[in-house]
Amino acid sequence: MAIARNPQFVLDCPDPIVLAEFYGAVLGWTPKIDPDGSWATVSSGDQHVHFQRVSDFRPPVWPGQDVPQQVHLDVDVDDLDESEGAVLALGATKHEHQPGESFRVFLDPAGHPFCLCRVPGAE
Repeated sequence: MAIARNPQFVLDCPDPIVLAEFYGAVLGWTPKIDPDGSWATVSSGDQHVHFQRVSDFRPPVWPGQDVPQQVHLDVDVDDLDESEGAVLALGATKHEHQPGESFRVFLDPAGHPFCLCRVPGAE
């Protein structure tokens, strides 16, 4: 029997609204913003990613460990090139270090690494 259920990720950031809008557009989920703007959520119904404001936020430095990433998101895509263009248009930055061919590493608007991962058999 499980002790807990319904895992959810919370990302620290300087502006929860910016990240909720970014990941909402990437995932096709609707952002929900708390009235004071210090917390935001994107959700598909039973899956949630949350963003909380941290006043002294420092973005992770990847692949180094001076400021470790501690967590990152991987999302599946059918077409890496098309998806890359879409996330760049939303404000992502492609990281200079690209360690694999089946995925691409980007930084969200707050500097968190995330990966677009090609679905096996796609493209």
